[in-house]
Amino acid sequence: MENKKNTSKATIQKVLTYIKQYRFLLFCSILLAFLSVLLTLYIPVVVGNAIDKIVGPGKVDQTIIPLLIRIVIVAFITAFFQWIMNTINNKITYQVVQDIRNEAFEKIQKIPLKYIDAQSHGDIVSRVIADVDQFADGLLMGFTQLFTGVVTILATLLFMFSINIWIAFVVVLLTPLSLFVARFISGKTYHLFLKQSETRGEQTSLVEELVGNQQVVKAYHHEKEAMEQFDEINERLAECSLQATFFSSLTNPVTRFLNSVVYAGVGLTGAYFAIGGMLTVGELSCFLSYANQYTKPFNEISGVITELQNALACAARVFALIEEEPERETEVTCRLQNATGKVDLEHVSFSYVPEKKLIQDFNLSVKPGQRIAIVGPTGCGKTTMINLLMRFYDVDQGSIKIDGVDIRDISRKDLRSNFGMVLQETWLKTGTILENISMGKPNATREEIIQAAKDSHAHNFIKRLPNGYDTVIGESGASLSQGQKQLLCIARVMLCLPPILILDEATSSIDTRTEVKIQEAFSHMMQGRTSFIVAHRLSTIREADVILVMKDGNIIEQGNHDTLLAQNGFYANLYNSQFATTES
Repeated sequence: MENKKNTSKATIQKVLTYIKQYRFLLFCSILLAFLSVLLTLYIPVVVGNAIDKIVGPGKVDQTIIPLLIRIVIVAFITAFFQWIMNTINNKITYQVVQDIRNEAFEKIQKIPLKYIDAQSHGDIVSRVIADVDQFADGLLMGFTQLFTGVVTILATLLFMFSINIWIAFVVVLLTPLSLFVARFISGKTYHLFLKQSETRGEQTSLVEELVGNQQVVKAYHHEKEAMEQFDEINERLAECSLQATFFSSLTNPVTRFLNSVVYAGVGLTGAYFAIGGMLTVGELSCFLSYANQYTKPFNEISGVITELQNALACAARVFALIEEEPERETEVTCRLQNATGKVDLEHVSFSYVPEKKLIQDFNLSVKPGQRIAIVGPTGCGKTTMINLLMRFYDVDQGSIKIDGVDIRDISRKDLRSNFGMVLQETWLKTGTILENISMGKPNATREEIIQAAKDSHAHNFIKRLPNGYDTVIGESGASLSQGQKQLLCIARVMLCLPPILILDEATSSIDTRTEVKIQEAFSHMMQGRTSFIVAHRLSTIREADVILVMKDGNIIEQGNHDTLLAQNGFYANLYNSQFATTES
């Protein structure tokens, strides 16, 4: 319980640090809240005076007219102040939310890939979108109702004490009941709303996963299992939402009952004083109005506290993402300029999980311009090698050097600008064909982009699109075939032509005829450039200068295609299993 309190308190402090930079707007909001409350409380005074001007039927003092006019003017001014206050509150809320969302998205760009790989992508999306929206709703309600409610309570007490101290004491004595209820409910709801938010993130993750892989779901008749899995999470979400809603819904009826007790106490006490001549009818009317206005904020504040518990629970999840350790840059001592492409891996050891060893004491020396093919069974460490070269992960032991410089002494941006990478899994952003190809070189001319598309054999299908290079493609290139998307990714690399290339199953989604053309384009592109080629189809690596055969994180064979075939070892078995039947 103490831990939950500390977590909630820490979250509030973090929220206040974001609000601090808008303190001028916050001051204006508080000032307007104060003025609008004072004017709202001034109206019952004028109404009470107007009531006292009514002697009886047909006997109304004419001085009541200026009082009625004053009520109308004050009401208009109060409404104007409240409108300005709400506008300011909206601005503060959405500026704070914008800042938090920007920081969260910026952190996603900086956190290590191992965090992204270990987390559900849907949960991360839920934190940045749904949780921040929930936080915004709670914060806006807090600004709009909390300030006004607190000021109303304090100001109403002052007004009541100025009219009759004994009736005011009755109100004060009954007040702790509402405070106790609000505290009890807020203590119950925080962890329930946190659980609700976490389960919502789990549900978002599942939906994203199933929508993105709907073809696989249908192909394997997995609809029933998917529905059962969704129903199970949905059931848990409904249960924790129901519990959170149950406790939060207690607020309104309980506080309304207590408000009625306060109102009845004021009415009975006021009537006693009025009968004794110590209070006029107008003053009693004013007191009853104040009693109603005094208790009303407790309703609102109790509701706000419940909503704030939800907001703080969501904010805690967002802050957990924001505070995640970013990718640490070691001290940058070198710049990698005009790299020749010499790559050395010396005694490299690495594993994703400490208990499960992967790469052990790995050594490799690559000369500038060499074509290095990496082959081996699934899970042998081929893609891991790429992750280490690009510093998506850092080695556990040993070192990787480019042109004799340890890559940990180079900034990641500097390092990666010397690599061009085409992966088996394509990624395209929502935008034009032109924007997608120029991603690695934003200042490229249209002519350069078109030439890169021609070199990758993407130009012909691009010209057939409705608007050619200006055609807007949807999320992940949804309107294109897998092969077309791959061609655009290849064109993206051909536009940059960095000194080192990484081709990870780069032609896996392309038909055989186009693959031949692509291989010709790759051959031209790889001239004078160090290239790392990861392949399962061994037909694509026959021309490689060196073929590394990996197994269980180690190089077990090394040489060119003919040498390895002559050895009649592991590589020869792999090759023959793919091509022996065809060649015979």
